[in-house]
Amino acid sequence: MGSDKATDRERLVAQLEAKAPRYRVDILEMLCEAESGHPGGSLSAIDLVSAIYHYKLRHRPDDPLWADRDRFIMSKGHGVPAQYAVMSDLGYFERDKLWTLRKLGSPLQGHPCTHWLAGIDASTGSLGQGLSVAQGVGIGLRLSRSKAHVYCLMGDGETQEGQVWEAAMSMAKYRVDNVTVILDYNKAQIDGLTRDVMDIEPLADKWRAFGWHVQTIDGHDYRQILAALDQAAAVQGQPSYIIAHTIKGKGVSFMEQNPVSWHGVSPNREDTDRAIAEIRKRAGIDAKEAVR
Repeated sequence: MGSDKATDRERLVAQLEAKAPRYRVDILEMLCEAESGHPGGSLSAIDLVSAIYHYKLRHRPDDPLWADRDRFIMSKGHGVPAQYAVMSDLGYFERDKLWTLRKLGSPLQGHPCTHWLAGIDASTGSLGQGLSVAQGVGIGLRLSRSKAHVYCLMGDGETQEGQVWEAAMSMAKYRVDNVTVILDYNKAQIDGLTRDVMDIEPLADKWRAFGWHVQTIDGHDYRQILAALDQAAAVQGQPSYIIAHTIKGKGVSFMEQNPVSWHGVSPNREDTDRAIAEIRKRAGIDAKEAVR
C-alpha cells in the first residue's frame, strides 16, 4: 500500500514537472500579447499554483461554484497569469481565452475578479488584503460546518503591510486551522529587493511567535511542495504557513538575473521568443512545437 502511494506521488511529480515549462510559456505568451503585466512573480509562483490545483484543491472545473469546493485566494493578485494558465489546462475555460488577458471585456482581468470569471474565489490586487479575506472565508466555512479548506498564496512584498499582521494575530487567536498560507518568497518587489525596501526577516520566527505552524521549503521542488501541503492539512488548532523560497522570473535566465526590472514589465516579442527558446531547451521540448 505504501509503495503504491509512493509510486502515485512520483507519477504526479513527473506530470507536474512536464507541465511546468508549458505553463511558463503560456504565461509569457499571455503577457506579450497583453503588452502589460507581471512576469517575474507569475513565473516564481507557477509551481506552487500548479501543485495546489493538481494535488490538494478539491474543485470541479465544470461546476466552479460547487458549494463544497476548497477555495484558492491569490492574494498577490498581479500573479494571476499563473492561475489562469493552470485553470485553462484544467478546463475552466477555453485555451484561446488566455490570449485575451487584460483586454477590454475579457474575463481574464489583470487581477483576479469574481465578477468576470467563475472559479475565482476572491477579487484581489490591493496588496495585503488576501489573508484577511482567507480568514473570513475560513471562519465562514467553519460556521457552516463545511470541510472545505482555504489556500491563500501571498507575496513577500505585501507581507510588509500592517493588515497582514493583524490577520496573523486574529487567525491564531481564533485557531483558523482550515486555512493554509503559502508565501511566494521570491525576495524582490516593484521598488527593489525586499530586504532593502522593508526586511521581513526573521520570517519563520515571526510567524511562529504569532502562533502559526510554519514550514520552510524550496518552492520549485514539487516533492517538497506536496509534502508541505500534506503536513499543513494535518495540523489542528492553528493556521499553517508555508515559506516557499522561489526565484523571481524562474525559468528565464535574463529575468532571474534582473528580478526587480521584470516585476511589472511585460516581455516584447523578441524577449518572449528568447525566453521561450530557453525554456524549451531546458525542458527538451521540440523547438518546432506550436505554442498555441
